[in-house]
Amino acid sequence: MSEFYFALQQYFVGHPLWFLFFSGFLSATLLPGSSELSLYAALELNTISFFWVMSIATLGNTLGGMTNYYLGLFLPNKTLRHRRGHQLESWIQHYGYWVLLMSWMPIIGDPLCVAAGWLRMNPWLCSLAIFLGKGLRYIALGMIFKGLM
Repeated sequence: MSEFYFALQQYFVGHPLWFLFFSGFLSATLLPGSSELSLYAALELNTISFFWVMSIATLGNTLGGMTNYYLGLFLPNKTLRHRRGHQLESWIQHYGYWVLLMSWMPIIGDPLCVAAGWLRMNPWLCSLAIFLGKGLRYIALGMIFKGLM
């Protein structure tokens, strides 16, 4: 198995945008992970434009958030009916799609996306709100990493 991981590592060393994409995707799913280090590494290469780094990171992270949304579609109506489920449901019903701008936040971001799917919210509006929230976060992080903020 370690040979597989070594081969994977060697592939991604030569393809930093793919690594950034998958890092962003996996960190946005219910799996534990963080994409900040790969974002920083891609920016430090200085061979890829800031625009492409932000675009690829945002795309991967948005698709990961939408994966959570689609997982929420499979939940039966009574699954989330505990305290946290009621809290997420009330936030989404009170703030609507705008609450998904917070989908980048640790701990609550992934469940917000799942809850949006569970509540059968419009997937296009969800993806737009998730994209905007995650994109603005990456731009802010990128500007901090580059010393522009």
